[in-house]
Amino acid sequence: MMGAVMNFINGAFVPSQSGQTINTVNPATGQVITTLPRSAASDVAIATQAALEAGKTWGATSMKERIAWLHRIADALEENSETIAQLESMDTGKPISLSRRVDAARSVANFRFFADYASEQEELIFSDHGAVNIVQRSPVGVVGLITPWNLPLYLLSWKVAPALLMGNTIVAKPSELTPLTAHFLAQTVKAIGLPDGVFNLVHGYGPEVGQAIVEHPHIRGISFTGGTATGKIVAATAAPMFKKLSLELGGKNATVVLEDAPLDEMMDGIVRASFTNSGQVCLCGSRILVHASLYDEFTTKFVKAVNNIKVGDPLDESTVMGSVISVDHRSKVESYIDLGLAEGGTVLTGGTSKEVPVDGVSPSGAFLRPTVIANLDPSSRTATEEIFGPVVTVHAFDSEEDAITMANMTEYGLAGSVWTGDVERGHAFAKRMESGIVWVNTWLNRDLRTPFGGVKQSGVGREGGTWSMSFFSEMTNICVQQP
Repeated sequence: MMGAVMNFINGAFVPSQSGQTINTVNPATGQVITTLPRSAASDVAIATQAALEAGKTWGATSMKERIAWLHRIADALEENSETIAQLESMDTGKPISLSRRVDAARSVANFRFFADYASEQEELIFSDHGAVNIVQRSPVGVVGLITPWNLPLYLLSWKVAPALLMGNTIVAKPSELTPLTAHFLAQTVKAIGLPDGVFNLVHGYGPEVGQAIVEHPHIRGISFTGGTATGKIVAATAAPMFKKLSLELGGKNATVVLEDAPLDEMMDGIVRASFTNSGQVCLCGSRILVHASLYDEFTTKFVKAVNNIKVGDPLDESTVMGSVISVDHRSKVESYIDLGLAEGGTVLTGGTSKEVPVDGVSPSGAFLRPTVIANLDPSSRTATEEIFGPVVTVHAFDSEEDAITMANMTEYGLAGSVWTGDVERGHAFAKRMESGIVWVNTWLNRDLRTPFGGVKQSGVGREGGTWSMSFFSEMTNICVQQP
């Protein structure tokens, strides 16, 4: 086992107050990697007090100084990008190639982006009625950042960077399933000398640590990424306390294939949208809606492409899809495959691990082949509830109106994609989808300046660019009458 993960509070690595620990397991092997603290409200209280004290100095630093700190963090992470990729692959079971390309690279890019973006911003000054109005951005104070297991450092850095940039101090809680890269980030900021108490990390279970963060009266903002059910609890707790609140929640995203789509050109993109990170990305397209005239051709080509996905050891450079996050999560995903069959669906490829095992991997690993289910009613549970695994359903439609109805029929509205030979038509279709982001002829193509977030039960608020900067600051106006 590697060395134990610790809480990081006021610049020191410490165990939980109770001394209790949790095992973290490599999902591809079933082996225990190390332990992490099982913290509680008392640990959150200590971290919050440290953040409050540090905020007195950190909040008074200049934007220029904070930009320089973000660049230092980015430089340090970039120097250790291979370590980050290895840790992420071990902790999540995702392929090392994906960890390098997405997790490690984007974690560096998040800090670099916000540093560069802030440097380009002009002061907000407005003149009218003989007065000058100066918009001032002040820190919120101590903010709580709660992040999920699917993209651990990627999503933590997406929140930490703008929070630090705007002068806040942080109490963060990563998922107890994937603590390794959050711990590495704490080691990194310690090594480069970030002032003590500015960034604090408290490990543990959501109901014990996450809830304590949300409830703490001195934590004035909560940025949460995770499941919709947990998001409802976060909102119910934070809203009566008038905390700033940002929720990026679940999705059941539609991939719409119009009848003029050049399938051979677009198939790789559609497969990637379906099964990246074993379908454990909130933006994955788990409902594929195909025009009836293309349906047979599409399913034949799609299933062939899916069958070419190499599932296996995450550390094998040629592996395309690793394990899911845990054996328990695999059981949940498999229950939806069983449900799909009970609802009248037909499995075109894949299935449960007992039916279609993955060869050459640990029998204790949480592996599952990519699964495609057809012949389901688009309103069925399998086709409308979030599965968050390597399972997609395929449905035919006869007209654009049918496709819009099907695309919008879930309670979610996070992301979607439209595939067509006519980009203007695709743009027009995308505008009718009830979704926070829609890609036309592409997927996961992110400009970090743009707003990111969901509608309906996919969340509240937006992240990215000026939206993140505004969330992590209190905007006040100073109006000065001119002589």
